Amino acid sequence: MFDPDIAPSGSLLGLLQRGRGDGPLHALAAQRAEALAALEQCVLRDPRLDWRVESRSLYYARLYSDLEGPLDGIEQHLFHTDDLLTPDEHRCGLALSVLGHLAGYGRRDALHLLRRYATTGGCWEWALDELAVRDDEAGLRSLGPAIVARFPRTPEGDAELARAVREAYEPRPWQIWAEDSSQPGTARRVGKATEQVSFDRWQRQMRPAGPTPGWSVGAVLEWAQQGLTQYPAVERDQAAARCLTAVAGPEDRPELLAAALDGPSAARAAALRHLVDRRDPRRLELIETAAAGTDELVVRAALESFERLNDDEVLARALDWAARTDALGSAAARILARHGDPASTEVADLVLGALRRTVQTGGADADGLAALVEGVGRLVECRAAPVLRHLYRETSSSQLRGTAARALAVADPGFAAGFAVECLWDCEESTRELAAHRATSGDVRVLAQLRRLAADPAEEAEVQTAVRGRLSSGGSAR
Repeated sequence: MFDPDIAPSGSLLGLLQRGRGDGPLHALAAQRAEALAALEQCVLRDPRLDWRVESRSLYYARLYSDLEGPLDGIEQHLFHTDDLLTPDEHRCGLALSVLGHLAGYGRRDALHLLRRYATTGGCWEWALDELAVRDDEAGLRSLGPAIVARFPRTPEGDAELARAVREAYEPRPWQIWAEDSSQPGTARRVGKATEQVSFDRWQRQMRPAGPTPGWSVGAVLEWAQQGLTQYPAVERDQAAARCLTAVAGPEDRPELLAAALDGPSAARAAALRHLVDRRDPRRLELIETAAAGTDELVVRAALESFERLNDDEVLARALDWAARTDALGSAAARILARHGDPASTEVADLVLGALRRTVQTGGADADGLAALVEGVGRLVECRAAPVLRHLYRETSSSQLRGTAARALAVADPGFAAGFAVECLWDCEESTRELAAHRATSGDVRVLAQLRRLAADPAEEAEVQTAVRGRLSSGGSAR
């Protein structure tokens, strides 16, 4: 995964990179040139730890609108020679999404940039998806000939065109082009590609997709291990565990136990997953033994299998293991965070201790923090407020910050008048929704921002529902 260079949390750039609500507030109070430079750096160098689950585009687009920012930097970035030589959605995706939101806000320059990029850019599919939900029918129709011309009139080109139609996130442009009588050549090619997509789907349904293991325990375990010998290697332990559910019977337990204790890597992981899922009497022994090993695939299988359990025996063992400082102890703490007794002081102490230890050793973006943060909120552990505030300020993950905000809403009496106000400007929808319910009405900025969110056509429905409910109640927090 791409590892972005994140500025300190107290700087304007650091706030904007994290998507914190204080970012726009500080940007609007700063020199306009400084604010635009920081904003442009964020858009052109995506700061997200995981772009698949973190939001930024609407957050940055709103700030572009507030600052009346020019789009010259985005234009130079999108039409750089690197874009055609090595098209990269991670390089261009955020900028295209920001342009999409700006086009939705009525910025004609953003709309024209998207149209131009869709016809000439390397990651044109992303731009077309943005236009599909924001451009009018005439604008989309005008793009058809240029985009279809990207595909040569050869069997290979036709196959690529069919692939583009099949994988399009938004089908609207292709439907318009297939029905466009003013461009019969384009309409014929798109129509034929659409028919090919339907035929390919039928063919996939009629034939098996790839190799399958034989119908015996030994064959399944061998198939799992064979995946590691391929190039590139394929991890099949989870798929093999599902296959074992269908083929393994009580008489196969000795073979599976032997594989789970001393088998080759993938076979051992598959057998371990299967036995744990089947609640084998030796499951916890197998997990402890595997977690103490050095084989990463086996250790991961053991910890993942362990964390899916939540019965009384497992919770009792998790109480014993949660004080450990190794990976098994961290997994046990996460189980207690999710399923431990909310009224138990011992459980709360163990989860809070694991949270502090994880932050101290791995920082504010360490793996496994989300479950522990959710846990201290669920356990109503007020002593967690200091470490939660630290995570809220420092983490680069807007998802984890939102989780910390939800825990602070329970653990920190000052949340409503503090971080909740900032959260109204946060980049994450769920965090803004929380703030719409909790932010104190004593801050003069709150009512103005609530009204803005209620009137913003780009705002998510859940946030607007919360905002309108709050406004109809006279602004009192719940």
